[in-house]
Amino acid sequence: MFILTSKNSIANHFIAELRDVKIQQDSMRFRKNLERLGEVLAYEISQTLSYQSAEVQSPLAISKTELLANQPVLVTILRASLPFHQGFINVFDKAENAFIGAYRGKHLADESFEVEMDYLASPDLTDKTIILIDPMLATGKSLLKSYQALLKYGKPAKVIISAAIAAPEGVTFLKEHLPEATLFVGTLDEYLNEKYYIVPGLGDAGDLAFGLKL
Repeated sequence: MFILTSKNSIANHFIAELRDVKIQQDSMRFRKNLERLGEVLAYEISQTLSYQSAEVQSPLAISKTELLANQPVLVTILRASLPFHQGFINVFDKAENAFIGAYRGKHLADESFEVEMDYLASPDLTDKTIILIDPMLATGKSLLKSYQALLKYGKPAKVIISAAIAAPEGVTFLKEHLPEATLFVGTLDEYLNEKYYIVPGLGDAGDLAFGLKL
């Protein structure tokens, strides 16, 4: 697992602003910070992908370089992931995209919940690299259910999961139930509370980005 904040960088500022209750009042700033964090994580992921030799004709000569062998498929879980996704597509600008409507159902008396899913659109995923994008990795249930639903579009060759903020419980769950996945997260927080929210976390990313939902 790669943790961006394990080494100091400008990304610390983006995450700090995402958490700050005063800055959170500016939804445009919140979306932009998610986008910028997505760009940084996409860059880090790009270093783990496969490349092939290529030649480019400049005005003066042939330049030899290494270019991506294949573009990944960016899989975004609606709705909170949209600005985070924008950061990834800014970097992987030729990537195909998939979109999933997966969310927590109504909390039960013991605060547990089922993951609801009501939308899925995807290209063929056979033998491709997919990047599952979700800003908050809490329990990991939504990501696992999303991945399982995607398999009807083909078996990927490589699975990468990227989150802005992750909880240890969610990381453990995915390592147990989706061991083939590589995780890239902005930061790893302390724990999940009794309502399965990440602490210290940042609140509801979807509401902060797009307004309160009924």
